[in-house]
Amino acid sequence: MICLYMTLLAVSAAPGSATFKNPILPGFHPDPSICRVGDDYYLVTSSFEYFPGVPIFHSKDLVHWRQIGYCLTRKTQLPLHRMRASGGIYAPTIRHHNGTFYMITTNVGGGGHFYVTAVDPAGPWSDPIWIKGDEGIDPSLFFDDDGKVYYTREGGGERGGIFQAEIDIATGRLLSRPRLIWHGTGGVWPEGPHLYKINGRYYLMIAEGGTSYDHMVTVARSDSPWGPFESNPKNPILTHKHLPDHPIQALGHADMVETPDGWWLVCLGIRPQGGRYHHIGRETFLAPVRFEDGWPVVNRNGTMDLVMQAPRLPTHVWPQPPARDEFQADSLAVCWNFLRNPYDGDWSLTERPGFLRLNGSAVRLTDQDSPAFVGRRQTAFHCTASARLEFDPNGENEEAGLVVRANDKNHYQIGITLRQSRRQVFLRRVIKGKIVEPVAYKDIQPGPVILSVKAFPLYYEFSFTQSETTESLGDAPTRDLSVEAIGFSDGMCFTGVYIGMYATGNGHRCTRPADFDWFEYITGKE
Repeated sequence: MICLYMTLLAVSAAPGSATFKNPILPGFHPDPSICRVGDDYYLVTSSFEYFPGVPIFHSKDLVHWRQIGYCLTRKTQLPLHRMRASGGIYAPTIRHHNGTFYMITTNVGGGGHFYVTAVDPAGPWSDPIWIKGDEGIDPSLFFDDDGKVYYTREGGGERGGIFQAEIDIATGRLLSRPRLIWHGTGGVWPEGPHLYKINGRYYLMIAEGGTSYDHMVTVARSDSPWGPFESNPKNPILTHKHLPDHPIQALGHADMVETPDGWWLVCLGIRPQGGRYHHIGRETFLAPVRFEDGWPVVNRNGTMDLVMQAPRLPTHVWPQPPARDEFQADSLAVCWNFLRNPYDGDWSLTERPGFLRLNGSAVRLTDQDSPAFVGRRQTAFHCTASARLEFDPNGENEEAGLVVRANDKNHYQIGITLRQSRRQVFLRRVIKGKIVEPVAYKDIQPGPVILSVKAFPLYYEFSFTQSETTESLGDAPTRDLSVEAIGFSDGMCFTGVYIGMYATGNGHRCTRPADFDWFEYITGKE
C-alpha cells in the first residue's frame, strides 16, 4: 500500500551515518510541533483546506519519520465546506500529559480554536472541545508541575503580541481573561508561541517577522508563566533573513523537545528555486539546541544547513513503501487528501474493485468547493507522477486527469476530454483563475491512457502514453505556482503544490466515471 509511510525516508541519511539531510519532512509540512513519549517522538503540521486534517508523524531518532494518520478524520471534527484557499487548519500544537495526547489548533473560518484528545496518537481522536469567544491564531498548551494548564496564543494583528490564560482542560473553559504576556522583540506578526519550563524557569519561544523571508525565532524567559518576560539579548536565536543566498530561507515557527541527546528544535523553512520563488511549500527542518548562560542557542550560530550532524539516538529506519498505489485496499493510504470535505459519491474504492473511481461532479477545480479530487503533496523537486486512466467522456464538459495544484486559481491539468466529437488529451494552464492560451490538444485512441507529470526544480513536463507510445504535451514553469508569484490577488497562499487525480463535469455532473487503475510517485535524486 503506497504512502503508508510516505516517501519522507528518501531525505534522511543512511543508517549509521553521523549526518542527516534537511528538511526532515519535505514538501508542504509547515508549522511543526513535536512532543516526546519515552523513546517515541510525535510531530504534527498544518493542513489548511485539505482533508483529513493535521497529519501526525512518528519517529524514534528525529530523522526518519513515518506518517501514522491524522488527528482530524471526520467532518464533525473538521468542517471545511466552501472554505477559502489557505483557510482552515492553522498551526497545531501537540502535547502529551498523563497518558493523553492533546492537539490544539485553529480552524480559521470554520469555528476558531479547539483541541482534540487521544490515547493512541494514530487515533481515533475525540470530538473537538471548542474554546469559545476567543480570537487570534496559533494556540498552544502548557501543563505546569502544579496541575495548572496554560493556553497561549497569538494576539491578533501585525503588532498583536502573545496572550495567555489559564484553561480548564476538561471543558475548554478559560479560567481567566487572556492577557498580554510579551510583545516580542519588535518584529511584525509575533505568533506561534510555545511555553516551556526548564530548570525552574519559564521560556516563551515565538516566531516574528511574518512567515516569509524575514521570519525568525525569538525567546524570552521569566520566573513566572505570567512574566514579566526578559528578552534574550541575542535574539533572534534562529533566522536566515541576513543570508539571502542561503538555500534555506524563512526559518521560523519552531518547537523544542528534550531528548537523551539534549534539546532539539523543529521549525518551518522554504527552499526557493530560480530566485525567490518557492512552490512545494513550507517544510519541516531540524536543528540541535544547547543552553548557554541560561539561553537556548540553535546550532551554535543561529542558522542551519541542508546537511547536519545527526542526533546521537539509535537509528530507526522505517520500511520503504512501494512507489505505485494499485488501489487494492479498502481505504485510501495516509498520503492522500481531499479538497475540503468531500461529497458522498464523488469517489469510491469499491464501485470497481482495484480502481479509484472518481465520479465527476458539477464542481470545477477553480471553484471554492470540493471537486472530485484525490491528491498528495509534492515532496521532491525531482519526481515523476503517473496514473493509468480509463475514461470515456460523454460530453465536451466532461474531463478527468491529473492536476498540479497550488490553489483553486493556480494549477496545471493534463487530462482527457471530448472536443469536436473527438476524444482528446489536453494540457491546460490556469493562472489567477484564467486559462492561459494556447491549450494543447491531441487526439487519442479508445482505451486506457497513462498520464505523466515529470517535475524539475524550474518546470514540469507533461506527457501521455498509449499503446506503448509516449508523446509530450509540453511544459510549464514551477515559478507560476509559487507563493511569491501567486501573491495576494486571491488571498494568502500558505500551502504547497499537490499532485492529484480529478474529474469534473464543469457545471454539470459527469455521466461517466473516471477509473484510475494505479497512481505512481517516484522521487529522483535531489
